[in-house]
Amino acid sequence: MQIHRTLHTGFTVSNLERSLAFYRGMLGMEVVAQQVGSAEYLSKVTGFPGVRLNMAFVKVPGEDDHVLELLEYVSHPGEPTPHETNRPGNGHLCFVVDDLSAWYHELVARGVPFVSEPTLITAGVNRGAMAVYLRDPDGFTIELYQPASRRETAGPEART
Repeated sequence: MQIHRTLHTGFTVSNLERSLAFYRGMLGMEVVAQQVGSAEYLSKVTGFPGVRLNMAFVKVPGEDDHVLELLEYVSHPGEPTPHETNRPGNGHLCFVVDDLSAWYHELVARGVPFVSEPTLITAGVNRGAMAVYLRDPDGFTIELYQPASRRETAGPEART
């Protein structure tokens, strides 16, 4: 018995179209599939009888088969949970980028909320890399990460 691979990461969102505008429009992800889900098996899997979901699956263009599943509960909507990263049960999704400084400035100009500015990692296994946290429209934490090897080949603004 073994786990073979990661298939997807799932986020429950309050408005699927708004989330697609963010992940597709702001981050450049591609929509793999989009559908309304109301099949009986979904009720069994989610534990909500008669569930109806707006669903979309997005991925980084050209990447392997890891997909971000976005689910909007049309029926059985819930209240948002606090998303601070220190709260057990919360997670984050990290994307590797080629020029963190450019991403940061572009997304700030487009109104994306950030937790901090890009920060140089000064210790540990990722020393020399840079990282920053931002929030998606529902408050999920997204990390943008530029490996040290890419910082060495990026422009001078990425090395500051």
